[in-house]
Amino acid sequence: MSDAAQPTAAEVRAAAEAVKTALDRHLAAVERRSGEDDPAVYDAFNQLAAAAEAYDELLYDRYDEVTPFEIPGADDTLPPYTGPEEPSALSVLIRRDYAVAEPQRLMAHARRIEAADEESTDMDASGTVHGALSLLFGEFEPDEIASRHKEFGLEEGDSTLWVTAADEAADPGEWLEAPFEQVDPQSVVCRFDVSAVFDDEFDDDLDDDEEEDGDADGDAAELDEDLAAELDEDGTRGDGTEGDGPGDTAVPARLEADR
Repeated sequence: MSDAAQPTAAEVRAAAEAVKTALDRHLAAVERRSGEDDPAVYDAFNQLAAAAEAYDELLYDRYDEVTPFEIPGADDTLPPYTGPEEPSALSVLIRRDYAVAEPQRLMAHARRIEAADEESTDMDASGTVHGALSLLFGEFEPDEIASRHKEFGLEEGDSTLWVTAADEAADPGEWLEAPFEQVDPQSVVCRFDVSAVFDDEFDDDLDDDEEEDGDADGDAAELDEDLAAELDEDGTRGDGTEGDGPGDTAVPARLEADR
């Protein structure tokens, strides 16, 4: 970084003062909190995290030094919940990604669906991948496809499930034209994410543990096999909760977990 692009010493000092102010505000909010989920505490926490992150960046850019703070990433958290205290309605938003790993297998299943449907007027849909997908998702529930995706020639990708709360249920047909555009992140009660990236982090942790213990006898591989066997056996994770596959993990909606 050039000298012209570096922050000034005064900017770094101002950022440090902002951290001190945010610390005082956070402590005051904690001392005055009205309950476990006091929004003032969450707001003060977010302000403190932002101030610490800004100071850390400026300190590094100016002096090539870092702080011991661990700042929660914005992409890994949701804003504090501000929805109804006693919601009478909820919405469940689900996204699941798949790759078409075996098109021929997919289309073979679609042909069987066509053959069993005596009322079908389009017997050529199974000849294309997009037509086969339409037949498959028209025949089976999404949860069944998720549990049988390999059988249908699909490869599981990332997925996420969000539960949002509301005071009342939406009117019939109200959101069908744009079902995912008006989601308020602050109404999210909880979310659950599945991603292969969690597998990579888990494997890295196992490798680090093996290096520290001097144990290279393949315990990590055996653990992966045990987890896979449990998943194949009953469709649950090792902790007994339901999941879509390896790498299933829950991401709490509150910043409290990051603290």
